[in-house]
Amino acid sequence: MPDEPVTAIDPADWVCPLPLRETKRIVMGHGGGGILSEELIENLFLPAFDSGRGTGGPSRDSAVLTVPAGRIAVSTDSYVVQPLFFPGGDIGDLAVNGTINDLAMSGATPIGLTAGFILEEGLELELLGRIAQSMGKAADHAGVGIVTGDTKVVGKGSADQLFVNTAGIGVIPEGVDVGPERVRPGDDVIVSGNVGEHGVAIMSVRAGIDFGTVVTSDSAPLHGLVAAMLAADASGRIHALRDPTRGGLVAAVIEIARSAGVGVALDEAAIPVPESVASACGFLGLDPLQVANEGKLVAFVDPSATEAVLAAMRGHPEGAGAVVIGRAVSEHPGMAVGRTAFGTTRVIERELGEQLPRIC
Repeated sequence: MPDEPVTAIDPADWVCPLPLRETKRIVMGHGGGGILSEELIENLFLPAFDSGRGTGGPSRDSAVLTVPAGRIAVSTDSYVVQPLFFPGGDIGDLAVNGTINDLAMSGATPIGLTAGFILEEGLELELLGRIAQSMGKAADHAGVGIVTGDTKVVGKGSADQLFVNTAGIGVIPEGVDVGPERVRPGDDVIVSGNVGEHGVAIMSVRAGIDFGTVVTSDSAPLHGLVAAMLAADASGRIHALRDPTRGGLVAAVIEIARSAGVGVALDEAAIPVPESVASACGFLGLDPLQVANEGKLVAFVDPSATEAVLAAMRGHPEGAGAVVIGRAVSEHPGMAVGRTAFGTTRVIERELGEQLPRIC
């Protein structure tokens, strides 16, 4: 048998199984559990997440939290927003605020967050560091520690730079009972401020469109606002809370209406839509009532408590623009009907899919 031809080996094609530690970008070795993983945690994540409250930053695999006796709220979410940075925030503070708000909507006081990162090979470490610092600052501002986390690296082309998964745990104070099943016909529907700003802020950067003014995301933690509302109503007349993120205001009120078996009548003229958001949505063919928000809440409140709750909201920075925008009704259960500025009414249908994908 003739000898098989020998294929020449080019040393330039060799791949080192453990990339050089001086790299300025994420490499597969950062997810391998070795020295590079250790250095990423020690030099980037731990300094970013150490709040200075004596926790020393997140633990590696699990955290032990001291929880008062009572009910616990747990939430988890994943963030794939694109672009990573936008007017008013970035994927890091959005992940922190969004998870805190999910807990707050059940009346819970957040006590700890987790953070998991899916990193694409080639991601710049400087960019990752900026996002980690942003997460740490947001958590510190909210008074909630990032107590544990995880990092995985995938090959180039397997992710879009980075994705963030967060989870949160909170304690529901004794006597607090908030949930859509408590909503009754006659409840006032309150929104805490302008709607549509987050989604338009994302789209303005993504599409490179100048709307004549900068629309800034409303991303913010809402647990302080919720605490102020609950303190103003010791009788449990705040029946339901929801943060109108994906699907916007319409999705939030319809979800509650369906759970409660009531209808919702909205006064569209009363809904605070900034002119900049209305103009942008008109240009893009979007309904501002179905554009995502990341720092607003919707509350269903017994009318006997409305004035007290509104006063508490307006006395808090995140609720300064709070207004009544409608009420729960016994008619058309599970549906939202809007009274337009022209005095006519319309059924407000949810979109089949997302108007703006990857806004959180």
